[in-house]
Amino acid sequence: MNFRFQISNLKWAVVAAALLAFSASLGAQENWPQFRGADSRGLGTGKNLPTVWSETKNVAWKTEVPGWGWSSPIVWGDRVFLTTVVREGKVEAPKKGLYFGGNRLEVSKSKQRYQVLCYDFNTGKLRWKKTVFEGAAKTPVHLKNTYASETPVTDGERLYSYFSERGVVCFDLDGKPLWTVETGSHKTRYGWGGAASPVLHGDRLYLVNDNDDQSFLLALDKRTGKKVWRVERDEKSNWATPYIWENDLRTEIVTPGTGKVRSYDLDGKLLWQFGGMSSITIATPYSEFGLLYVTSGYVGDKKKPIFAIKPGASGDISLKPRQSSNEHIQWFQPAAGPYNPSTIIYDDQLYVLWDFGFFSSHDARTGKPIYDKQRINSRGKMAFTSSPWAYDGKIFCLDEDGVTHVFKAGPKYELLGKNTLDGMCMATPAIARDSLIIRTADRLYRIRN
Repeated sequence: MNFRFQISNLKWAVVAAALLAFSASLGAQENWPQFRGADSRGLGTGKNLPTVWSETKNVAWKTEVPGWGWSSPIVWGDRVFLTTVVREGKVEAPKKGLYFGGNRLEVSKSKQRYQVLCYDFNTGKLRWKKTVFEGAAKTPVHLKNTYASETPVTDGERLYSYFSERGVVCFDLDGKPLWTVETGSHKTRYGWGGAASPVLHGDRLYLVNDNDDQSFLLALDKRTGKKVWRVERDEKSNWATPYIWENDLRTEIVTPGTGKVRSYDLDGKLLWQFGGMSSITIATPYSEFGLLYVTSGYVGDKKKPIFAIKPGASGDISLKPRQSSNEHIQWFQPAAGPYNPSTIIYDDQLYVLWDFGFFSSHDARTGKPIYDKQRINSRGKMAFTSSPWAYDGKIFCLDEDGVTHVFKAGPKYELLGKNTLDGMCMATPAIARDSLIIRTADRLYRIRN
């Protein structure tokens, strides 16, 4: 065999291997551009996603992450993006399970560096790091929160990172700064800090900042950062990420709130609203089966509602006493909602992960219970903050101890197993290219079969 023929065969072998890898990943998400994915539903696609892992099993790589932050990782192409805040001096670490007693009303005087990080998807190596704001904090933050809890968002050309204590910064994907808009610092309930992430639609970036000074919904031109419009909101502090609802009738910006859940058109005009939420609102809305699902469930309230909303509403659509539905609300469960985690729909079921270690399920179309609250671990207390995700006929729930509880999807409660990582976990993972990207308190993992 001559040398040229050997080289030709080698080239074809390389091409064949690349085609095989491509065909194996068909149907998998290539990107995960925002909190809970492109559709805010937390669902993974692909035929080779991992279901079992540990510190040593199915770990493609793990890398140290500086500072503190609970923003979720996002993925575009061969880049993974995160935000963090590095504080000088001794820093009090978050404590697992602690909500009450975590208020820290004094503002730290130590210097802080608000940073955007980019890691290589294939190797885990840091590609670039940018300090976008620097100086002492302007507001306090709860011990379990951080100054970098808002998840970035990307359109594949630009990266938008929001620090609600400071403002929003825009880079290209190689780390070139494009623009910065400072949005000011605002008091939050008990000094808990912010958490609502930005969202993109068309040529605009949308930010909700519900606080105890002056709450607002802001639309910025995504290319320049210039203000398109701003709407003042009659709300106090909330932590829910807004949702862009593209239904059969129109596109809406849905903003959950303690006082009212409100929907705006793309020019900031109020379309509809309703009351009845719990006293603290955190969960992210999403849509399925033509319905919008909105949830809140502060642990200290009796009122923990889940609402399923029909498109096309206008005005005040609040339920009257003893109503469970009306012309615009398909169904309502008054005491089924979780506190921190968002709910998730997989196939025809809506699953609820309760903060203190319970799991339940409802029919997503009717709201009827399929199985009631089941204790995940009968041997001790648990805490869940990150939102569940689903794929491969399974629901995954990551607790604050770094343990992912794997449930079989379907009408029967069934815990299949547990996957354990070291370190505290509160960020919701990303799913892309047959991989799971998990952030712990001090590390970033790429999990892959």
